Amino acid sequence: MVNVPVPQHDKPGHPLDRWAHVQLSPLGRGVSTAALCIAFNDWATHLSHNPGEQLELAKKTWQGFQQLVAYVPRSVQTPCPPCVKPMVQDRRFSSEAWNTWPFNVISQSFLTTQQWWQDATTNVRGVSGHHEEVVSFTVRQMLDVVSPANFVWSNPEVLERAANTGGLSLWRGLQNWIQDAQKLNAGVSPQRSDAFQVGKDVATTPGKVIYRNSLIELIQYGPTGQEVFPQPVLIVPSWIMKYYILDLSPNNSLIRYLVDQGHTVFTISWKNPQSDDRDLGMEDYLRLGIMDSLDAITKVVPKQKIHAVGYCLGGTLLTMAAAALGRDGDKRLATISLLAAQTDFTEPGELELFIDESQVAYLEDIMWDQGYLDIKQMAGAFQLMGSSDLVWSKVLKDYLLGERATVTDLMAWNADGTRLPYRMHSEYLRRMFLHNDLASGRYTVNGKSIALLDIKCPIYCLGTEHDHVAPWRSVHKLHLLSDVELTFLLTSGGHNVGIVNPPGVAGRSFRVLTRKHDGNYLDPDAWLQTAPRHEGSWWPNWAAWLQAHSGDPHPAPAMGAPTQGLAPICEAPGTYVLQE
Repeated sequence: MVNVPVPQHDKPGHPLDRWAHVQLSPLGRGVSTAALCIAFNDWATHLSHNPGEQLELAKKTWQGFQQLVAYVPRSVQTPCPPCVKPMVQDRRFSSEAWNTWPFNVISQSFLTTQQWWQDATTNVRGVSGHHEEVVSFTVRQMLDVVSPANFVWSNPEVLERAANTGGLSLWRGLQNWIQDAQKLNAGVSPQRSDAFQVGKDVATTPGKVIYRNSLIELIQYGPTGQEVFPQPVLIVPSWIMKYYILDLSPNNSLIRYLVDQGHTVFTISWKNPQSDDRDLGMEDYLRLGIMDSLDAITKVVPKQKIHAVGYCLGGTLLTMAAAALGRDGDKRLATISLLAAQTDFTEPGELELFIDESQVAYLEDIMWDQGYLDIKQMAGAFQLMGSSDLVWSKVLKDYLLGERATVTDLMAWNADGTRLPYRMHSEYLRRMFLHNDLASGRYTVNGKSIALLDIKCPIYCLGTEHDHVAPWRSVHKLHLLSDVELTFLLTSGGHNVGIVNPPGVAGRSFRVLTRKHDGNYLDPDAWLQTAPRHEGSWWPNWAAWLQAHSGDPHPAPAMGAPTQGLAPICEAPGTYVLQE
């Protein structure tokens, strides 16, 4: 294991501090209260020293009050134009029932208050950009708690449903709440479903585990025809998720789609770390994950280059591997495909709200106690980022309206969480998010620096339009870091739905443009204006790109390489993916 140099200020925490932070972590759902206090202090201090801005806020307070007072007499009329319109993504008050009295007054009062706080927490001169975003975001979350859409008495949709069902909807909602509370108390996610069992309903593409080490199982999938393209495909999923997001139900499986297109597919299935794995670092994931997999695949399919595919954090790791291989003159990669993967972390989107020195130090103390960060401790930040969809829409639908959303394969996978080892996650947060070492040429592999300019093979890079984890404009920065043929595709959907995007689903679309290795740079806005829009799934476009960079089909290889010490170990999906 190679020791990664640690900056001087990243000193270990005092044992008492670590103990205290561990005790406090359930209250903050993994979010540092110290980081919040620093941000709010920055905002409040500057606002208190800016009398001009205080005067402007006072004016807006009076204007909002006058606007609302003038609206109240008109509110009994139908229809009555609103005095404040909700944001485009805010669908809480979209029902026609909210346009009737008194619910229109209630919703307009809330939106007026929300608008004032938006004005109060943004554009305060002197406040750092990061702190402004934290304060504005936190205030929005606090206001969302008291939204009139979340209460029976103030939500006309809920009252109408209760009246039409004789109160049965509220009774069903109470039963739903009790069931979910019992599951949470038992440590089980409410979205877990026995309808999607791994290896039976999802992760069913036929294959075998042909290699296993202390960190991964390497799965080789069987061909569906007699011939395949000569270059195999290696999939590197993120270890923050179980690999079968790419092998869900048969009609939703990207892996099955690739196999059906005539590719020999291998995928890495990561071990779910335990306390004993606390010292696994990024270099271990690189060596035991990608490098060992490349060595194994070369034995199964000798003398053939490999199409490597990385998803999310797995894509970031793949770029490190590709840069190291290019630096060392290793030409085993035919192409690399990066799915919603960042390589430059200067603009990481809403995740940046939860990543600064204070937050990272706090997470390190939490992880130190148990040796890993588990899914519950990660859930707080992700739920806050998507609170309207992940929290409050569930409160409304499941508990107030008494409905139950049908659990899909993607929802069931999302509830099948993984853990992140202490050392790896600390290195990732510090070296990527805080210091941006990979894009800056400071990241080392085997003791020597790597640069993404050393990647020599063509790149297919994909971003998704509504990605909170890897915003597409951040993913697009790879154009500035590489000097090879780069095909960039922007697809509809988010970080997961945008990837699980099979053909035949209505409403899907994508844009794509290829920059030659000596082509000119287009910034994201210019790229968006230039790239043509296509209806449908991006999967066929990618399959055509892979085929264009592959040779003529030939007989499919055997499963594993027994004479090379790679006899099949067990049937897919293997054992690591089943670890709780």
